[in-house]
Amino acid sequence: MASSSCPPLGFGGEYYTLSSDGQCVRQSSFFEGKPVLNQGVGYSVVLGFGAFFAVFTSFLVWLEKRYLGSQHTSEWFNTAGRNVKTGLIASVIVSQWTWAATILQSSNVAWEYGVSGPFWYASGATIQVLLFGVMAIEIKRKAPRAHTVCEIAKARWGTAAHIVFLVFCFMTNIIVTAMLLLGGSAVVNALTGMNIYAASFLIPLGVIVYTLAGGLKATFLASYIHSVVVHVVLVIFVYLVYTASSHLGSPKIVYNHLIKVASESRVCQEPISHRGQACGPVSGNYKGTYLTMLSSDGFVFGIINIVGNFGTVFVDNGYWMSAIAARPSSTHKGYLLGGLVWFAVPFSLATSLGLGALALDLPLTETEAGKGLVPPATAIALMGKSGSVLLLTMLFMAVTSAGSAELVAVSSLCTYDIYRTYINPNATGKQILKVSRVVVLAFGLFMGVLAVILNKAGVSLGWMYLAMGVIIGSAVMPIAFMLLWRKANAFGAMLGTIMGCILGIVTWLAVTSIEYGHVNLDTTGRNAPMLAGNLVAILTGGLIHAVCSIFWPQDYDWGTTKKITLVEKVKTDLPDEEFKEEKLLRAKVWIVKWGAAFTAIIVILWPVLSLPARKFSLGYFTFWAIVAVAWGSIASALIIVLPILESWRTITCVLSGMFTNDALIEKVDEMNSRLRAIMLAMPETERHYLLEKGTAKKLDSFEEATAGVTGGGC
Repeated sequence: MASSSCPPLGFGGEYYTLSSDGQCVRQSSFFEGKPVLNQGVGYSVVLGFGAFFAVFTSFLVWLEKRYLGSQHTSEWFNTAGRNVKTGLIASVIVSQWTWAATILQSSNVAWEYGVSGPFWYASGATIQVLLFGVMAIEIKRKAPRAHTVCEIAKARWGTAAHIVFLVFCFMTNIIVTAMLLLGGSAVVNALTGMNIYAASFLIPLGVIVYTLAGGLKATFLASYIHSVVVHVVLVIFVYLVYTASSHLGSPKIVYNHLIKVASESRVCQEPISHRGQACGPVSGNYKGTYLTMLSSDGFVFGIINIVGNFGTVFVDNGYWMSAIAARPSSTHKGYLLGGLVWFAVPFSLATSLGLGALALDLPLTETEAGKGLVPPATAIALMGKSGSVLLLTMLFMAVTSAGSAELVAVSSLCTYDIYRTYINPNATGKQILKVSRVVVLAFGLFMGVLAVILNKAGVSLGWMYLAMGVIIGSAVMPIAFMLLWRKANAFGAMLGTIMGCILGIVTWLAVTSIEYGHVNLDTTGRNAPMLAGNLVAILTGGLIHAVCSIFWPQDYDWGTTKKITLVEKVKTDLPDEEFKEEKLLRAKVWIVKWGAAFTAIIVILWPVLSLPARKFSLGYFTFWAIVAVAWGSIASALIIVLPILESWRTITCVLSGMFTNDALIEKVDEMNSRLRAIMLAMPETERHYLLEKGTAKKLDSFEEATAGVTGGGC
């Protein structure tokens, strides 16, 4: 190639060199095995942020205990008092659902398929959260004192079903954890040169500390802070690509560059393929362009994405715990708002950084993209080292926040579904709290070991993301039927879940062998076998359970699920109206209506309306980019401000306690402690007489009456 056409597109010249024989040679890879930052930055981010959040979140939990009178019992540790408001629940959903894959894999599919990739990633993983709002209301109606989803399975279907779903819930937590650490460690290693195995162990360290200290509430508080950071960085990158960057800076420039990158006339060293370096027309896309929703591979990815993410919502105990922790009037609204806000993270971010990588003609390889390195490459190209630090910070927030939710989810399963159910049915609150913390520590360490094993095996983030539905998708419909269908029986639930998983895996491997002649990590990770395996798993699981339940229906009245007991009584200031059946039924109607409406809009109506555009015009793409920028900006503002507004009274109360009446609170605590000691020393008959006189009602026990005596309060 002559020097006059080097670089061939007229941009991205820094990635091309002219050889001695006059050939234009493209850089072999973007990172070339060299870190952009030094190892000190990697250790500083991982250890520094980890230590900060461990201390800061633990401090917030202490403030709540000190000034709001929160009791750190086992119930509080695992359910956060069942009194969390809409804004914080939405923030938790966004943070819990923002994995490493959300940031990394979404941009990878944008790099592969163009504009359809971010859309199908976002829509295919939003509808599950919207629809799970129905389950969140049903758990308030039919199992109001449950701690985990498996507790409900045992109460309804017995021990055998309980064990089956316990296994699938654990598999889900392991898969999600694996994706978090695979993506996190790969990016930290690529950007800083930090040892990938050291990163695998050190990333969860700070999470373990604050989760041990504050349980689910600490996770919620940390999730809000993490969400703030993620959305601030999101807005920076979105505006940078489409308004401020000197390299891009407008939808028009991005559009023109995308046209050139996919042009037929482009001369490529590599075979024309969307799976390697972005080079030439895109296979499977309308006219080979990145600027179309008419993408066969993008559509296939969308289906795989929908199926797989149903598994990682409905079979992940973390989402059930968030529903359990929410106050009844906040549950449905929190899930709907959380889903709509979360949509902006993959859609807006990947429409910016994913398409930005293409528009800048970055020499990324398929291996680099598979590890999730598309966003950091774009961030570095646009902002240099500061961009890599911002992306690294954003990723760390996502990994640690979602990792904390997985820690508490596993802890609850081990504590309530194994320890309390099979080992010590009469366990006290102190014993359960101790076991919960031991499990948090143990699983946190296991997270690191798991990431090391998978990295050694060569498993990538992209492969794991596509495979998750094959492994756990069969449990989705049986779990949904458990709370939605009174006829659903235990045998069908177990048979559908187990057989669906087996048939899904067999189909996956069989299609791989037939299509490609051999089975390995590369061939099993391709779209055709993944699509077949995912669909067979989820549809077979549901079909078998439905057929068994129709022929041998269970006549169930939810009596046993309503009898699930608490370990300790929880003091609550919620009015009785919150738990009335009529109010919960209205909430169910509301979430069914709006959840179904938004699902139809983002999965059916939006893509159908975009098909007539075929290859996007400049005006259409500009509108598309404006939607991405606006959705990201509004969603970010909402998720940052709403939790503060809802908790403003609590915030002012704590600040007032810190700066005005701390001494008074200490006096009250001291007096209450003395009163408690005196009353404990009294004979039981005299004690009950005084308590009955003082409260004008019969009390079950002295412990219940004095449960909230100590500690300050607003």
